Amino acid sequence: MSYQVVGQSIPRTDNTAKVTGDARYTSDVLLPGTLWAKTLRSPHAHARILRIDTARAEKAPGARGVLTGNDVRGILYGRRYRDISVLAQDKVRFIGERVAAVAADTLEQAEAALDLIEVHYEELPAVFDVVAAAQDGAPLIHPDVNSYKGLPKQFDKPTNAFVQDVFTRGDVASGFAQADVIVENTYTVPRVHQAFLEPHCCLVWIDEQERIQMWSPCKAPQGLKSSMAAAFDIPKEKIRVNPVAIGGDFGGKGAPIDEPICYLLALRSGRPVKMVMEYREEFIAGAPRHAGVMRLKTGVKRDGTMVAHEMEAYLDAGAYGGFRPGAVIGGVAHAGGCYRAAHARISVARVYTNNLPGGQFRAPGEPQGVFAAESHIDCVARKVGMDPAAFRSKNLMQEGDETLTGSHYKDIKAKETLAAALKAAGYDAPKGKNVGRGVAMGYRGPGGGNTALQLSLNSDGSIVIHTGLFEQGTGTYTTLRQIGAEVLGCDPEKIHIDTLDTDLGVSFDSGIGGSRGTRVASGAAYTAACDAREKLLALAEKLLSWPKAEITLAGDFLIHPKSKKRQRWDELLTRVGRAITGEAVTRDDGHSPVTAFAAQVAEVAVDPATGAVTLRKLTTAHDTGAIMNPVGHQGQIDGGVVQGVGYGLIEYLPVQDGKVEVANFGEYKIPNIQDIPPLKTVLVESASGVGPYKVKGIGENPISPVAPAIANAIEDAVGVRIRDLPITAEKV
Repeated sequence: MSYQVVGQSIPRTDNTAKVTGDARYTSDVLLPGTLWAKTLRSPHAHARILRIDTARAEKAPGARGVLTGNDVRGILYGRRYRDISVLAQDKVRFIGERVAAVAADTLEQAEAALDLIEVHYEELPAVFDVVAAAQDGAPLIHPDVNSYKGLPKQFDKPTNAFVQDVFTRGDVASGFAQADVIVENTYTVPRVHQAFLEPHCCLVWIDEQERIQMWSPCKAPQGLKSSMAAAFDIPKEKIRVNPVAIGGDFGGKGAPIDEPICYLLALRSGRPVKMVMEYREEFIAGAPRHAGVMRLKTGVKRDGTMVAHEMEAYLDAGAYGGFRPGAVIGGVAHAGGCYRAAHARISVARVYTNNLPGGQFRAPGEPQGVFAAESHIDCVARKVGMDPAAFRSKNLMQEGDETLTGSHYKDIKAKETLAAALKAAGYDAPKGKNVGRGVAMGYRGPGGGNTALQLSLNSDGSIVIHTGLFEQGTGTYTTLRQIGAEVLGCDPEKIHIDTLDTDLGVSFDSGIGGSRGTRVASGAAYTAACDAREKLLALAEKLLSWPKAEITLAGDFLIHPKSKKRQRWDELLTRVGRAITGEAVTRDDGHSPVTAFAAQVAEVAVDPATGAVTLRKLTTAHDTGAIMNPVGHQGQIDGGVVQGVGYGLIEYLPVQDGKVEVANFGEYKIPNIQDIPPLKTVLVESASGVGPYKVKGIGENPISPVAPAIANAIEDAVGVRIRDLPITAEKV
């Protein structure tokens, strides 16, 4: 279908304010009398706290409040799964855990007061290896795990493996008995940080009406409000999260971090309290992508038909699990891949260790699972003497198939997407010496969620969309404007975005994340715009005596083609002395009926003498629904690919015996322009999708296949199989 505005590349709504400095970030908010807070962090991975002496800190110059675990006893928080201590209570569980907090008149005074706090510890046995931590007899990180709110299921006895999901199909033992060839491998992936430019920060003020006012770059403000209300047993209506710009997210800003501490210090001091994490703290105590270990076993017939597939995955949750929405990380189950097998067993465990906690990062769990699955598929193909691309094509899901974890989708375009990537990449073209090409695939349906939205037509001629969504950089506001403009027949520049605080928004808003923004918000924007248009046409019919069915809306005018008359709609609203508001509520939180496939081909050159890998080009193919904004869509693809290159070749947050060994961007490397080869994108169009415009998600799909495509290309080039990320010259 042809549209006037939807499908056009229009400028990002939030661009101007961000490049001119007009955008208001959390760090820009400073209320009169604001105190600065800092936290004292544990030097031990696992230790009992014997005594904390804060007497000198409480008398330090400028100090207005000091907190320890004794002040927060029994208070736990998290994103639905609540296991995080505001401050360590009786014992610490990782190096960098917060033990005490100080609020002072200045940042320097807060830091000086921290130095005066004395803490006496008794070290306890620690466990850092995720597989070892899952075994019976390992030191228990959380003996009280069964008491935590949001735990998926109770256990017969305490365990570090607080999530244990198993998906089965057929009889996997029987499947392996039927196989002619069985291939087994183990893959490991490291922690990587989201590397957003704005670190975690917050400001909390208890106002004159004793309402808790919060400023935080949280992409799920209603979730933050709910988490705080649940942790402190506060009525939700006493909490307001105020809108601010978000300085980068990539999944990492959906959970409370220091907001609970700032709230308690504000309560104690009677003053607003602000906290901004140093980037050193981000690295040692943030919530990066989970490290993991995945064991895969696949059985095939000699003709390459997969008959059995088994995966056992262990994700290192670190000391706490509540930094993601719910305890489970479903994405790692994508190690089942895009393939068919009559018999399968996919087992996923999320395990406590004494390492720093893991959290959300673009497509959580999927880059880990897809690296293992797509690397392993290549190994299986080579074992039976088949070209890896041909092996994939033979075994890919088709219409009517379920994934190995039981999900069902319609309009599956896996084979078409693979074929498009291979053709665009010149997969079969001649290669030079030590040059290799590797292919990998992934899939992801858009997440579900809820939101509400209003669109107002005002008597001054302005059009305003009122939304509780906080823009975190993916272009959601731009999409909302495009949809409103399409329905109303106006220029998108005419539509303004009014970001609501959590008082004015709706309590069930899911926020941004999980590739749900366009799926959920587009439906709401469309419905609200249609509602406003219908109300306006009804008003015109009443006041102008034009039959509603004969009226068209074009920009500022209502037009009656039969009589060739036109009327400015703002003048009609002035006559009646009121605005017209269209409203919509979207509740679309079920399993997506469609998914989007991605196929990527990496071409590398490898120096066999040094092991140096040069990524020469990367081709990515995506099956898409309607594309709302082509330039924004391509930006999401390129951004995901660049992060995938970092995951495959560069990024690594090293942790030794619980201690993060890199705590600055001088040593923690992310890709720069010299690391990025020519990128080529090919789109496989599909008529299927969700919502009124039949859209599919794109924000998270491009990241996952990159690392395995590179690993597969390296083996194609020099015969070396790397099973642990990142792939360095030394490993090659």
